[in-house]
Amino acid sequence: MLNNDTNATGENAVGMIILSASLGLMSINPGACGILGISPQPGKNYQLEKIFTPDSFDTADKQLRKILNKGIAMDEVMLNLVHSGGKQIPCSLCGVPLLAGDQKIVGVILRFTTLPPKNASGLTYLPRIGYQHLLDGLPEGVFSIDLQWKITSFNRQAEQLTGFKKDKIIGKYCWQVFQSGQCAHQCPFTQIFDPKIFNPNIFKTDSSCKNQEMTILNQNGLIRKIFATAAPLKDENGILVGGIESFSLAPSPSPKKTFQVLESFEGMVGKSPGMKMIFDKLFDIAQSPASVLITGESGTGKELVARAIHNLSKRQNKPFQAVNCSALPETLLESELFGHEKGAFTGADQSKPGRFELAANGTFFLDEIGDMPPSLQVKLLRVLEQKEFERVGSDRPIKLTARIIAATHHNLKAAQESGRFREDLYYRLRTIPIHLPPLRERTEDIGLLVTYFIKKFNHQYNKQVRLVDPAVLSFFSTYAWPGNIRELERVMEHAFVFVKGPIIFSRYLPESQEFLPISHPITSDQPRSEKNKILQALTENDQNRMQTAAFLGISRSSLWRKMKTFGLLDKDLGR
Repeated sequence: MLNNDTNATGENAVGMIILSASLGLMSINPGACGILGISPQPGKNYQLEKIFTPDSFDTADKQLRKILNKGIAMDEVMLNLVHSGGKQIPCSLCGVPLLAGDQKIVGVILRFTTLPPKNASGLTYLPRIGYQHLLDGLPEGVFSIDLQWKITSFNRQAEQLTGFKKDKIIGKYCWQVFQSGQCAHQCPFTQIFDPKIFNPNIFKTDSSCKNQEMTILNQNGLIRKIFATAAPLKDENGILVGGIESFSLAPSPSPKKTFQVLESFEGMVGKSPGMKMIFDKLFDIAQSPASVLITGESGTGKELVARAIHNLSKRQNKPFQAVNCSALPETLLESELFGHEKGAFTGADQSKPGRFELAANGTFFLDEIGDMPPSLQVKLLRVLEQKEFERVGSDRPIKLTARIIAATHHNLKAAQESGRFREDLYYRLRTIPIHLPPLRERTEDIGLLVTYFIKKFNHQYNKQVRLVDPAVLSFFSTYAWPGNIRELERVMEHAFVFVKGPIIFSRYLPESQEFLPISHPITSDQPRSEKNKILQALTENDQNRMQTAAFLGISRSSLWRKMKTFGLLDKDLGR
C-alpha cells in the first residue's frame, strides 16, 4: 500500500513512486524512501539521474516516456537503482499510467521490488507477462481521486478486492464505491485533507496516513476489513491535484477466524457475544456432514446461517435448495420434497424431480420444519435414517446425498409435548443445534446493522446517506423489534425512499403506530392459552388479521396456520 516497508537493502522490499507527466515527483511511499535512502517532498523536483544508475537511466527514461506518450504499461524489468549513499540496488521495476477523470494520462505509477545482487547484471528483461497479468500481480489495490473526490484511476487488484469494474466506477465519488462507515469522518483521505471533505480547497499539504484499519462494502454486499494508506498527489509545481490510496485485505489467521475479524458474512452482521459464538462455530460446522437445526424468531436470519454453512463447506459449488414447509399444503409439499412420476396423481402430466433430488451432493434447507404435517414428518424421518427416498408414484429408491439443514421459529420441545412434532425426528435433525438470538437481546449489533443497511441501500437507491440521527439510533436501541432484523431492514428501506439529505431523521421513519408493542407475544409452551391469546388479539384489533399478526409479533401466514390449527378459520372472524 504505498507500502511502508523500510528495509532498504533486504530482499523483496517494495517501493512505490508516482511521477507527473513531466516526471516530477507527485508521491513516494515510505518503502521507496527506505530503499533509496531519501525523503523528498512531493511536488519538488527530484532528478531521475539520482534514482537510476547510469547504465539503467536511458532505458528507464525511454520506458517512462512510452507510458506517458502511448499509455503502454511497463512489464517487470530488472534495473539498477542507486541508494543515496552510493550503493547499487538491483530491482524489478514495473509501471502503469496514472489517469485523470477524463482518462487523460497525467503521470506514471512505478513499483519496484529489491532483488538479490546476484540477479542484477545491468538491464535484463523478464519474460513478457502482459498488462493484465502485471496488474493482477500487484500486491495491493490502488486508486486515485481528484480534488472533487472523484475516482480517476483504479487498478486491477482494486477491482478484484472490491468486485467493482474500473469502467463502471471511474468518475464516481470514492464513498459511493467503498461505502465505508468511516467515509467523511475517519477515511484515510481525511487524515491528509481537512475533515470538511466537501471543500476541496482546504487540503492539508504535508501529511499522509499509513495502514489505517477500516471496513468497506464490496459489490456483493459483504463487509470487508482492509488496511489503507493515503498520500497527497501534487504536480511538478507542488500544487495539490488530488490523492492516492492503496489498500489490502486485513489478514485473518485462519478461515475459522474470518468471522471475528469481519463481524460480517453472507449478510450476517454482529459483534455481540451471541453472534460471535455462532461465527466461531460456523467453519467447523460447515466441514461436517451432520444435520443442523437452526432455531430463532422470525426475521433473525436463519436462512442466512444455512447459506453461510453451505458456502463454507466443500459443497459450496453444488446446489443449495430451500423449501418453506409452511408455504404449501400437504399434498403439494410431498411432491415438492420427493418429486413424482407421471400419472402419480391428478394433474401429474409429467415426471418431476423433488428438492431432495435436485440438491444432490449439495445442501437442502427445510425452513419452518415445525409446520410440517405429521404424516410427512414420518416420511422425512425415514429418509434421514435410511439415506434414500422414492418419488411419489414410484418404488425406485434414490440415494440421499444432500446435507440437511432445518430451521423453525417454533419451540419444538413444546410441540413434542403437545403431539405436534415427533420426538425422534427432533433428535435426528438436532445433531448440531444453532439458536439465533432476537434483535432485542443483541442491541450492541444495531449500530452495525444500521451501517450495513445504509451501505446496501445507498448502492440500491443511488443515494449518499451518511448516518442516522442519534435520536433515531437511540430509539432503535430501545425498541423491542418483534420482527427482528427483517423489521429493521424494512424500516431502513422506508427511510431511504423519503430521505433527501445525508442524514436519516425520525420524520423519514414509518408512522409511529407501525412500531407495534409485543406485550402479548405468542409462546409455544402453552398451546391451550395460545388459542385464547389469538382470540383476544383478534378482538383488540377489530378482527383484522394483518394487524393481529403484527400485534402478536408473527407473520400473517403464521397467524393463518395457528388459526387453522385451533379451528378458528371456520368462524367469520374478519379479514
